[in-house]
Amino acid sequence: MNREILERYRRDEKGQLIIDISAAKVADLYDDFDKHAPYIKKELDYDLVEYLIDSARELGREPFSINFSFSETLSEDLTQRLCKSIRNYFSYLLQSSRREALSIVRTSCILVALGLAMLGIITYFRLSYNVEDSIFKGVLSEGLVIAAWVAVWEGIEAFLTKGPTLLKERKIYRNIISSEFSFFTH
Repeated sequence: MNREILERYRRDEKGQLIIDISAAKVADLYDDFDKHAPYIKKELDYDLVEYLIDSARELGREPFSINFSFSETLSEDLTQRLCKSIRNYFSYLLQSSRREALSIVRTSCILVALGLAMLGIITYFRLSYNVEDSIFKGVLSEGLVIAAWVAVWEGIEAFLTKGPTLLKERKIYRNIISSEFSFFTH
């Protein structure tokens, strides 16, 4: 881990890194789209979500806590609802990324299976029938071979490039969900 990055964050008395967030009021942490929804069901502000994700990504494997500082004093009930709201939001992102990962695996498997099946069928027809007799048959045969290989490589590429990215995102979401939240008045 780059020491310069870690030095940008404070540490608590246990030596754990702290992600600091300061806002005037709790409502500043949420999107203004639905003004009447309770905090537990409201969507977090996009900038806050991106800041938390980027900070957690920077910290990598380092344990961290998240400190919220507000101008207003918060009741115990409100702090509990706020904690639940943030955990619910990142749990939703975790579930969403799980669905996306399953979709990528499913699509990759289908593409690879389809490509390999096409290669098998094309190979069978090439061996059974003389495709060299006609330019049309030869071009069609080569085109289908290329399409089959593209399907195979597209499936492998999606699995190898998008899969690890989603796994890293899921780890970040889990780290945020399991982090400790503290609330202060400034």
